[in-house]
Amino acid sequence: MKIIIIGPAHPYRGGIALFSNRLADALAVDNNAVNIVTFKMQYPGFLFPGKTQFSDNESSSKIKTLRAINSVNPFNWIKVGMQIRAAKPDLVIFKYWMPFMAPCFGTIAKYIKKDSSIKIISLVHNLVPHEKRFGDTILTKYFVKRVDGFIAMSQSVIADINRFNTTKPTALSPHPLYDNFGKIKTRKEALEALGLDTQFNYMLFFGIVRKYKGLDILLKAFADKRLNDGSLKLIVAGEFYDDDAEYLDLIHKHDLTDAVILTKGFIPDDKVVDYFCAADIVVQPYRTATQSGVTQIAYHFNKPMLVTDVGGLKEIVPNGKVGYVVEPNQNAVTEALIDFYQNNKAASFIKGVEEEKKKYSWDKMVKTVNDLYKEL
Repeated sequence: MKIIIIGPAHPYRGGIALFSNRLADALAVDNNAVNIVTFKMQYPGFLFPGKTQFSDNESSSKIKTLRAINSVNPFNWIKVGMQIRAAKPDLVIFKYWMPFMAPCFGTIAKYIKKDSSIKIISLVHNLVPHEKRFGDTILTKYFVKRVDGFIAMSQSVIADINRFNTTKPTALSPHPLYDNFGKIKTRKEALEALGLDTQFNYMLFFGIVRKYKGLDILLKAFADKRLNDGSLKLIVAGEFYDDDAEYLDLIHKHDLTDAVILTKGFIPDDKVVDYFCAADIVVQPYRTATQSGVTQIAYHFNKPMLVTDVGGLKEIVPNGKVGYVVEPNQNAVTEALIDFYQNNKAASFIKGVEEEKKKYSWDKMVKTVNDLYKEL
């Protein structure tokens, strides 16, 4: 097939951009002609809470990428839609993750669909945003109306899609592994790369820091003296999109200054391996979620996980096999982490991770795309 993927991609940074490039590579293996159309302007600077929208790393993907979309210019949307229609692809895949993009993507799709032979699938990371705003529902409906079918990566997203769509086909395919961060390192190699002492144990909170991700829950849990006993440290590896004052106050209040390592910056792709391979367990104390790319990085690096019982996280982290699924509160997080360290659960969980990760191949995602296209 001739396939065009629309969404974030390199040189933009972040999990969804990485996913676009990795999906394109996977689809190209089947001799499909795959191109990516991404943004020339993704977010206006004043709307973006981070330091930069761009990656410092070179892309390993060989897929041709065109930077063409301006997310806030309606005339651009029409032009891009007409250009893609003129290219006569068999399939267009929109990567959808937030209502802000609905007017842009919906309009591009509208002009593509003036040729009804072109099929449009949306691969949905989130349909309902973690942090809700006025107008989300109207914007989401506008986008959903323009799409022929949907792929979700968790049952919670399937449920969200069903709120907006009752007639168009929807498929479920779990989030594949993020296997593009390099080979596994030894714990010693990773700790040396980070300049960390090998005498301590380390747990990892990874990714952008926002309220819904529950870092405050983890800090309060870590304050328990059974955990904060001088032998364990917490690495917080990610850029703060929230004001960091609340978290710094908690660190000071609970005497965690020497026990918490803050990067306070976006982690480049080539450094991700060091943070995951240095950690004993990856902790995701989220208040809300759909699925998570962080779990798929943890799977790639054979790391046990603690997640909360929200969204689709428990679908991909079997409780007691690869880690823990707990309620999103500090007591539940504390008790799970104490169990992990006091009862030496790492080895059995790693064995479970190595078995469970076999479910999350890119071949399965490609098959889902092909099957849904045939259905359309």
